[in-house]
Amino acid sequence: MKLKSKILIIAGSDSSGGAGIQADIKTITSLGSYAMTAITAITSQNTTGVKSVLPIHHKEIEKQILFSSKDIAPDAIKIGMLHSSKVILSVIKAIKNIKTKKIILDPVMVAKGGAKLINQKAIQTLKDKLIEKTFLITPNIPEAEELTKIKIKNIDDMICSANKLLEMGAKNVLLKGGHKNSKYIKDVFLNKKNTKIFKNKKINTRNTHGTGCTLSSAITTFLSCGKPIIKSCELGIKYVNHAIGSGPRYGKGHGPINHINSIELKKEFK
Repeated sequence: MKLKSKILIIAGSDSSGGAGIQADIKTITSLGSYAMTAITAITSQNTTGVKSVLPIHHKEIEKQILFSSKDIAPDAIKIGMLHSSKVILSVIKAIKNIKTKKIILDPVMVAKGGAKLINQKAIQTLKDKLIEKTFLITPNIPEAEELTKIKIKNIDDMICSANKLLEMGAKNVLLKGGHKNSKYIKDVFLNKKNTKIFKNKKINTRNTHGTGCTLSSAITTFLSCGKPIIKSCELGIKYVNHAIGSGPRYGKGHGPINHINSIELKKEFK
C-alpha cells in the first residue's frame, strides 16, 4: 500500500489509546496516510474517565510543529486539544510557517467522562484568534453551544449555531449531532454556499470514546488526498459509523471504537 498523504496532528495524548493523538494516528494510518504529531498534553485516563492532565510547555509544542514540518511538509493539519491561550497562540504562530490551507480544528473541550480539558480564557482565544485560521471546524453540540452561546434543541438551532461560527471566520462547519437522544443522528455541514445534512441511524452503544477525534482525523485524511470538503465529511462519517458498529467492547466505561475497520489484510498475513 502506497502512502497517500502526510498529516500533522496537534493534540493531546490519551493513555488508554481510544481518543486524542492515539486515535488520530490509528485513523490516519488505517486510511492510508502518514501521521506526524505535536503533543499538547499527556493525560492519564481510561474508559471510565480522566485521572490527570500534564500540559506540555507551549514553546515545546511550537518546536514539535516547526521541526517536524521543516523536514516532512504536511498536506493537512488536524488540531485537537489546546489547553491554554499560550498554547493556542504558539500553534497559530507555528502554522503560519506551514504552507497548507487545509487546517481542521476539532475544538476539544470536555472528555467523554465529563472532565474539562480547556479553560475559559483559552476558549475565548480560540474564538478570537484560531477559528478564522481554519478551513473546517468540527464541534459537537455542547462545544458549539459554548462557542456560540446558542442553546441547541433542534436542527434549526444547529444551523443557526453553524452560521454563527461562519461569522467568526470559519470557512466550513460540520456540527455533529451525536449528543441528541434520538433514533437518527443528524450532522450539519455548512459554508457560505452549501448546507448539507448527513442523516444516519444511531448505533446504541456506550463504546464511543474518541469518535470526535477520529471523525476530524478521517475528514482531514480524505481532504489531504484531494477529496472535496463535503465528500470528505461524508466519507469520514461513514468510517466512524463502521468503527462504532464493529467496536471491540473493551473497558468498563465508554470503550474505544474499531479504528482498523478499513484495513483488509493480504492473504499471506492472515
